[in-house]
Amino acid sequence: MDLLVAMGYGGSKKEAAAVTQKTSDEGIDGVINEDRLGLDVIYVQAKRWKGSVGRPEIQNFVGALAGKQAGKGVFLTTGIIHDNARDYVANLQQKVVLVDGRRLAELMIEHGIGVAEEHSYHVKKIDTDYFEEA
Repeated sequence: MDLLVAMGYGGSKKEAAAVTQKTSDEGIDGVINEDRLGLDVIYVQAKRWKGSVGRPEIQNFVGALAGKQAGKGVFLTTGIIHDNARDYVANLQQKVVLVDGRRLAELMIEHGIGVAEEHSYHVKKIDTDYFEEA
């Protein structure tokens, strides 16, 4: 949820996102406002997996979206998303975005979530204006 807030979804962090309870979450791990006004909400499912996420897991998430009468969802995983899951999502009426481990890591680095800067390098170049004659 922190990543989605850092990406600009929702309003202030307090009002933008909510994490659901760990058990009996009905397939939804969190809810976030799509914009600052809260005109629409996005339902989130997050899976910490090492393997591949296939169509059955995505179908379960889409079922959870239908149960909430939701039109938008984001499915994040630390694993790999199988092609059959991507093909399934491409033909849905709901808008479901799939984020695999590689893309998740890229977004976390880009938005500074869950990462810390270890080293910083400054690259210098010659300032030719300094050497011009007056």
